[in-house]
Amino acid sequence: MIPLAAKFQSRPEGRSFVARLTNDKSLPSPLCDDEILVSRGDEPAPSGSYQGLIRIAGAAHSEEELILGDEFSYLDDGDIVRINEFAGELRVLYRKGSYHNVLFFTERCNSRCLMCSQPPRDVDDEYLIDDILEAIPLMSQDTKVLCITGGEPTILGWRLIEVLTAVSRYLPDSSLHMLSNGRAFAYRATAKAVSQAGCRDLMIGVPLYADIASVHNFVVQARDAFDQTIRGMMNLARFNIALEIRFVIHRQTVSRLVQTAKFIARNLPFASQVAFMGLETIGFTRSNLSVLWIDPWEYRDALREAVTMLAAAGMRVMVYNLPLCLIPEEIWPFAQQSISDWKNIYMPECAGCAMKAQCAGFFASASFKYSDHIRPFDTVSQLPSFSII
Repeated sequence: MIPLAAKFQSRPEGRSFVARLTNDKSLPSPLCDDEILVSRGDEPAPSGSYQGLIRIAGAAHSEEELILGDEFSYLDDGDIVRINEFAGELRVLYRKGSYHNVLFFTERCNSRCLMCSQPPRDVDDEYLIDDILEAIPLMSQDTKVLCITGGEPTILGWRLIEVLTAVSRYLPDSSLHMLSNGRAFAYRATAKAVSQAGCRDLMIGVPLYADIASVHNFVVQARDAFDQTIRGMMNLARFNIALEIRFVIHRQTVSRLVQTAKFIARNLPFASQVAFMGLETIGFTRSNLSVLWIDPWEYRDALREAVTMLAAAGMRVMVYNLPLCLIPEEIWPFAQQSISDWKNIYMPECAGCAMKAQCAGFFASASFKYSDHIRPFDTVSQLPSFSII
C-alpha cells in the first residue's frame, strides 16, 4: 500500500494550494512559482522562491519545511500535491510515474449501491474540482491514462465538462477513463455535451448488475435505474463515446451472471469492453457483507461460461480484482492486474507464489475476509491463448 495523505502541524496563518514537486535545487526563480522543492534525509535545502519545501525522512532545517516520513519516499519529480496549511493536511493528487492516477470528483451520488466502496455523502465538495483544474496544467504530457471517479461525476453538470475540456487542452494524448452509473446519459444532451468536450480517448465505465430491472434496481437502490442505465448506454453509443460495461460479482448478482452476459452480447454489442469484477470489501460492503459475500471459488464455472460466451461473440472481456488461483486457467488471458497500487496487497498464502507478478492480488480491505482457496503456484505458467473450440 502507498499512503496518499498525511497530517502535519497546522499553520493558522498558512495557505491552501496545489503545486508540483521538484528535486531540482537550482531552478531559476521564474520557474519556481508552481513548484515544491523536495529534500531527503539531511541534505541541505537551499532557499529560493519555491511554493514550499518538503523534507522526507529527515529532521527540519527550518520552520518552513514540511516533514514527511519514509513511507512517502516514493514521491518524485513531477508529482502533484495539495497542501492545506490551515488544516495541516497534504494530499497526493497525481504521481507522474503511475498508471493509477485518479481524479476524485465528488462524494455525492444519486445511487446507493449495496457494495459501494465510497459511500455517498451530501456535501459541498466542489473544491475538489478546483484542485483538479489547478493540477491538470501541471501534469506531464507523457501521462498515459487518468481515471475520473466519485461519487457520481455527472452530478457536477458543467463542471464535468470543464474538466474534460481541460484534459483535452493540456493532455491531448492521454486516455481518460470515467466511472459513472450511466443514469444521467439517459438525457441525450448530457451524452452530447460529453462527446463535444474534445477528449481524444475517452471511455466511460458503467455498471450493469443484471439483465432484469428488479435485480439491478435493488443493487443500486434506485427506482428506474435499470431503464435509465440502458438508455444511457444507448446514448453513449449514439454519440460515439466508448463504453465499458462493469458487472460486480457478489451474492445478489451472481445468479444472473450468465444471463447478463447473454443480454450484453445480444443487446449491447457496441460496448468497447465488458469487465467482470471481484468484490471490494470496504464501504457499504462491510455493513452488507452477510448478503453480499460469496467465495469466488463458488462462481468460477459461471464466470468461465460468461467470459467465453462474450469472447465468442467477438467482444473484449476483462476479469478484474480476482487472483489467478480462484479463476479457471482457461480464462487467465482475460485477467487484469486491475487494483490500484496504493491499495493492492497479497496475502500470507501468496508468499513464494511463482505467478505473483502476474496476479491481481487483493484489495487492502480484503485482509479480514477472503477465499479459503488461495494457494501458491510452484512454477510459472505461460498464460494460455484463448480460443473457442
